[in-house]
Order: sequence, then C-alpha cells, then structure tokens
Amino acid sequence: MSGRLQRGRLPLAAAALVAASLLVPVHAAAAGPLLSQGRPVTASSSENAAFTPAAAVDGDLGTRWSSEFGDPQWIQMDLGTTAKVDQVTLAWETAHAKAFSLRISPDGNTWNDLYSTATGPGGTQTLTVNGTGRYVRLDLTERATQWGYSLWEFQVFGTRDTGTAETLLSYGKQGAASTFQDDANCGQCVPAKAFDRDPATRWATSATTGWVDPGWISVDLGAPARISKVVLQWDPAFATAYKLEVSDDNANWREIYSTTTGRGFKETLTVSGQGRYVRMFGTARSNGYGYSLWEFQVYGTGGNPTPAPPLPPDPSFPGRLVWADEFNAPAGTGPDASKWQAETGPGVNNELQYYTNNNNARHDGNGNLVLQARREVTPGSTCPRDPISGSTTCQYTSARLNTHGRFSFTYGRVEARVKVSTTQGLWPAFWLLGADFFDQRTPWPNCGEIDVMEHVGREPNRVYSTLHAPAYNGAGGFGQPLDLSTAAGSAFRTFAVEWDSSHMTFSVDGNRFFTVDRNQLESTRGPWVYDHPFFIIINNAVGGDFPGPPGPGTQLPQDMVLDYVRVYQ
Repeated sequence: MSGRLQRGRLPLAAAALVAASLLVPVHAAAAGPLLSQGRPVTASSSENAAFTPAAAVDGDLGTRWSSEFGDPQWIQMDLGTTAKVDQVTLAWETAHAKAFSLRISPDGNTWNDLYSTATGPGGTQTLTVNGTGRYVRLDLTERATQWGYSLWEFQVFGTRDTGTAETLLSYGKQGAASTFQDDANCGQCVPAKAFDRDPATRWATSATTGWVDPGWISVDLGAPARISKVVLQWDPAFATAYKLEVSDDNANWREIYSTTTGRGFKETLTVSGQGRYVRMFGTARSNGYGYSLWEFQVYGTGGNPTPAPPLPPDPSFPGRLVWADEFNAPAGTGPDASKWQAETGPGVNNELQYYTNNNNARHDGNGNLVLQARREVTPGSTCPRDPISGSTTCQYTSARLNTHGRFSFTYGRVEARVKVSTTQGLWPAFWLLGADFFDQRTPWPNCGEIDVMEHVGREPNRVYSTLHAPAYNGAGGFGQPLDLSTAAGSAFRTFAVEWDSSHMTFSVDGNRFFTVDRNQLESTRGPWVYDHPFFIIINNAVGGDFPGPPGPGTQLPQDMVLDYVRVYQ
C-alpha cells in the first residue's frame, strides 16, 4: 500500500476522477482565453519528483503539484508577456489551502494583490479577478489538512497585451558566429551560450583559427521584431570597436549602433531598429585574445519570444525563519545527519588537513557544535589509507560540513554565531556554494561562491567577506575585509549576509560593512551569478594559499565553535 493510501488520501486514479468532476472545462463567459497552460512555473517546494509545479499547468487532470508538508508555500507562473488577467481557477486535491492570496507582477519583484481569503473551501474555486502583469503567484499560508498543498490545475485566464511592452526576445534562440572556441580554456563556448541567460557560460571566438578581426555573433529572433535595447555582458576579451546590425534575411545588414570606445563589462544600449536577425560585428579587440560574451540580450516587441524562467521572488528582511540548527544536542554527539553531511578527504587550495567523517565535529552539550583542527600525534590513527600510495599518514585533521542534499535556498538572510579558531595557519570559514556544483557538475567558480566569513590566523583582528564567480575569483574575488579592533576569536560574533536579486549586504554583529550592488558589480567586475540555489558550508581548515602554513607559534588543537546557523526568507 502506498504512503498516500496509508495517510488516508484517495488513490490517484479515484482522486483524478473527483478532480475531473469538479473542474468545469469551460471558463466564465466574461473571462478571456486560457493563458497559463504549458507556461514556465516554479514553486517553493515539491513533495517529491512525481509532483512537480509543471503538473499544475499541463491541462492534465490526472497530474498534480504537491508541496512539502509545511507553511508557507508558493507557486508562481510566467505568462511570457504582459496580460490583463480576469479569472483564476484553482482545482484543489484534498490537501487544499484554507488561507491563501493571489498576486500579479510585471517583473516578478513588485506585486499587486488580486485576491485573498482565510476560509478557502477547497474543491474547485473559480475566482473573478482584475489585474495586469506577466507573473501570477499563489501564496499559501494555512493548510486545511496535515499534508502540504496540492493542485490538479492552476489556470489563469485573460487577454495578452499586444501593445509595446519591452520583452527579452533573444532567450533560447538560435545563434551563429564567425567562429567559436572549444578547448581546455573554453569548452563548447558556442553562440547559444550567449543567449541562455546563464551568466556563467559564454561564447568566444576560436583560438584554433587565430584571434583575428573581424569577429561576429548573431541571433535569429524567430520572426520580425522592433528592437529597442541590447545588453552586452563582456568577458575581458571585449570589443573596443563594434557595431550592432539588424537584418530581415540574415544576409543584408543595417547598422543601428556603432562605437570605437567600447569599455567592456556590461553595456546597456538603447537602440532603434527592425528586423528578424541581430548581429554584433566586432572590428577591434581589447587585447591579444578574441571576442567573448557572457550574455547578448535583445529586447523589444514582436519576434517569437521564448519565456525565460522567472527569478525567485525577492525576500523581505529580516524575514521568517525557514531553516536552523541550534546545536542543542548531547555532548559528544555528531552533527545532525538530516541537516549536515561530512565532506571527507584532503582539502583544496593547498590545505594541509584531512577532513574526517565527523571525528573532529562534536556537540559540546552547551548548545554548540565544535569543529576541531588538530595535529595528529600518532599519524594514521584517524587517516584512511591513500588508495594510490598506500600511506595512512596525515599531519593534521579537521572538519568540513555542508547542507547539500539537505537544504539549499535562493535569496534571504543567512547568519551564524561563531567563535572562530585563530592561530597562525588556521582558516575557519562560513560560506555558501552554488548547488549546481554537485547537482549538474558545474565547475567552480561558475557555480558561484558567497563567503560570509573567512578568518586567517595571521591577521588576528580581521575577517573577510568575498564573492567568487568566473570573472572574479581566487585572489581576484570581489570582497572586503573588516577590522574588528579586537581578536576575532576572543568572543562569539554573528556573521550574516542579506541577499536578493539586486544586492548583498554583509554584517558582523549587526554592523553592515560591505554591500554589493548588482548593477555596479556587472558594470565593473563581471556577471552576477547568484540567482539560483546555494547550500551552506562550515569548515576549519589548516594551511592553504590564503593563511599560509602553521609556524613555530601555532597552537593546536584549535576549535571553531558554532552556537547556531539560521536562514530567513
């Protein structure tokens, strides 16, 4: 018997028949046509892989979206273009919402109310609404059952705007280029990478055929369009002289913009032209390499746009607690396996420790988790045999934990109250790494890294907050130190970052000392790669490129002590 039957819910086939009997196949006469079917949709969670958000907009009454069992939850769709919405139909499974609200937005960030209730009856609700926007969101705040929220269908009706709303036309479209690079330095850097709205992938001209002038890249918008804006996010291999051109037939080109003083980074250009094809034609390079673009975005009206996946909604700060570990476990017990996994093995960045399977991570019984870095008096006592050399010797051991596969999030406030370890050669850190590093094997730094706190023992009063991405990483990361005036390890301190789609603000004990503005970052350093899920890492490293090795004055063991880690959204 399935888990759902054990919980007393209807078998899937029977429930589908009930839903079919409840959902009226025609909408109210005053409403416009169905806009939502097959549109991109995201949600706060899914109960499992069988109940994804897409099932709520597929027009199939035998499939459904179900959330995790907790409040609040949300589901949001992208209609692709601006529309006047006049009706929403919600076909609930047994697990319906008692309290919920409907909202609409032009951009996925600013929202207007369409409808709200605290007495939702379930079944099929046909709601007459009035609003204009591109994104429609259902915020679910109180469950009617002990399960989550579940919808057979989430239908939006209305009339699409046929006016002059500016739309991203180039996303996912077919591109062409003079050449493209495909080698160890830039594998499969094909034209499509400039039109995927992924700021960590890029197009580049070929090194094999020689980095020469001219070099070009073009996009087919799928149908004639009126072009009003072009955004170029350049790699350091940018064009100092180039022109933008449009064409009706991909053969005869008309110039709509030109410059001989291109500055690279992010260029947002207001233009005016009509055509199906748009081309960047570079004639002078900034350096000895070729031409390379992280993003080539074309905006306007017309064309045949493919809606890009919507961004998650921006949080409000400080927000609602959504995840935490208070470390209130008995003394001597290891980390909560439902929240943390131990990373084991040698470190990276020329670190000297071996990370053990929680031999160096223990609760102290006083509401703290201790990550201990120590010198091994008997080498091999806690070190596994190296599969190549056969050695069982490691000079130092320590701990590194992460929440991958247990918890990840996009945007919010994350904070930890920490008493750092501090002596020459120690490197404690509290940081976030893009979840696609593991999920899709996206290499670092393309996945993005957010260092909320790093401390190196040779600088006893100083901590660092830093961002790493393909265009700025390692020693060239974008960050800022903070001098605490007293030893970093002398007391517990709260390290935090508030993160949304446009900024990150880092703080220590409430002192906001470093704010990253997205527009400024993209215009001076490189792409912002932080609009996707990240997971949490805590570790206490020994040695490495940043702190250097232990020295004569190094005192071990050293404890990194954590009072709590919390995430708010």
